[in-house]
Amino acid sequence: MENIYLTPEHVQLRDQVLRFIEREVEPVAQSWEDEGMVPRDVLRRMGEAGLFGLMYEEQYGGAEADALTNLVFAEALSQSTFGGFIVTVLVHTDMASPHLHHAGNLQQKARYMPDITAGRCITAVGITEPGAGSDVAGIRTNARFEAGPDGGHWVLNGTKMFITNGVHADLYFIAAKTGSAARDTTMFIVKKGTPGFSVGRALKKSGWLSSDTAELVLDNVRVPADHVLGEVGKGFYSVMKNFQTERIALGAMAIGHCQQALKHTLDYVRQRQAFGAPLWQKQVIRQRIAMLDAKVRAARSFMYHCAWSVTQERDIVQEVSMLKALTGELVNEVVQTCQQFHGGMGYIRETAVERLWRDARILAIGGGATEVMLEEVAKRY
Repeated sequence: MENIYLTPEHVQLRDQVLRFIEREVEPVAQSWEDEGMVPRDVLRRMGEAGLFGLMYEEQYGGAEADALTNLVFAEALSQSTFGGFIVTVLVHTDMASPHLHHAGNLQQKARYMPDITAGRCITAVGITEPGAGSDVAGIRTNARFEAGPDGGHWVLNGTKMFITNGVHADLYFIAAKTGSAARDTTMFIVKKGTPGFSVGRALKKSGWLSSDTAELVLDNVRVPADHVLGEVGKGFYSVMKNFQTERIALGAMAIGHCQQALKHTLDYVRQRQAFGAPLWQKQVIRQRIAMLDAKVRAARSFMYHCAWSVTQERDIVQEVSMLKALTGELVNEVVQTCQQFHGGMGYIRETAVERLWRDARILAIGGGATEVMLEEVAKRY
């Protein structure tokens, strides 16, 4: 189906990403699942190819592209069948480093952004806690200021949970309470190896196996005053702003999983013999696949409309929340049905559809659970 939003430059970017995945990811990424991480040299090669700074300033190695271009990248990236690889990249490009892009001052950007766009510095964002996820106002990690002749320090204490890239990231953007009000939150830049800042444990997950996920512990972590990201007490609004970019990216990931599941299933049912004929000859199989494809194409069109609306500077919190809820549920419907049509093979590890089935489940939970997203939609009527 023709995509009216795409320019020749978008097609060129998409094809570049698809070639990288075909050459550098799909043939070898099963070993990354076993190792629990994406090799850093792979990420560096992506950065060197100009794929890690599409929306960032040219002076830091970025391309100063718009949200539509960024979506083209996310959707092409999501044609990989390895969700752990996809989310490792998208957390770096769309969920963590945008905090520096949006709120960082000139000195902070000059110090960190060139290595971020080049893939030499991989980022993570620490918001979620054992008792607070989508409820950002409920975080309990706190920071107190201690004055000193060097400008003073902030001292951070608390625990972060389910942090993607948490084990192997180089730079973290950490949300902490800096006052008594519910939304009195500040974002801090915390470097790997800072005394008191540690990985409490690496977390074992059902899916996204090639993504490193961690519990982070902050025990009297001293952060210089010039490592405050944005304004003190305004971090809540920074987090809310970036959620829109994050949720479009997760929508792209869901659509990519749907497209790959349907592709693999079409190939399978056309050659799998049952009761003397290919499964494709069964009317119920053909019609279920056709309906799923229709739903995916409709959701994809909505996703591109959301990204286009961002380029028009429209307020689309309600629409993006709809998109996240819709695609998070749709991907589970599509992938589970495709797995069913694979029969016993759909339950065998190392098959693409089984991996997609495991990786899809989190997309109705992470980045804003379906129920939370629907509440965001409903309260804006």
